[in-house]
Amino acid sequence: MKTWAQTLSISVMVLALGACSSAYYGAMEKVGIHKRDILVDRVDDARDSQADAQQEFKSALERLNELLQFDGGELEATYSALNDDYESSKAAAERVYERIDAIDDVAQDLFDEWQDELDEYSNEAMRRESERSLRETQRRYNSLLSSMERAADTMPPVLEKLQDNVLYLKHNLNAAAIDAIRGEYRTLQSDISSLIEEMEQAINESDAFIEAMQEGRTE
Repeated sequence: MKTWAQTLSISVMVLALGACSSAYYGAMEKVGIHKRDILVDRVDDARDSQADAQQEFKSALERLNELLQFDGGELEATYSALNDDYESSKAAAERVYERIDAIDDVAQDLFDEWQDELDEYSNEAMRRESERSLRETQRRYNSLLSSMERAADTMPPVLEKLQDNVLYLKHNLNAAAIDAIRGEYRTLQSDISSLIEEMEQAINESDAFIEAMQEGRTE
């Protein structure tokens, strides 16, 4: 159970974070950059991080395939390269999740502000049109977010399989170890193909969302 002091501390942290966000948005608006612009920039960053993740997982799969073709010699260097690819894939996955969180933060702030400002209209026709635009933007955004999250959720299972292979090779640097993981390769290959396909769909949705926001349209 949380103590009164812990509850107070959490409340202070939440308020501080909110104040930081408000200060950030205020500073950006002073130079002509609004929440809408920030949202577009963050979607763009997330799209790039997804493309990077695609490439990192492809590289890891290619490295594993090279390892399975191993025909005598020193395994240590090959293992080290595979481990590097695994670590790069893991870092890329973390960046994707961070970018998605950053997108959702500004999106919710934008929608809250937009909703509040609907009450400031004196022209009812304009208010209705703005509300329609808000709902359509939210619909498009929710579709984008679902696509991004679905793609992101394909990464942990692949990372787990890569980690298993890396750990096994670390402690068994011999031809028998390669034979042991050969049976897992096709499953991993299929998982990474699905991951890349989901990422590609999310990237395409990101492009469409960015285009719609930049053109100021929601249909």
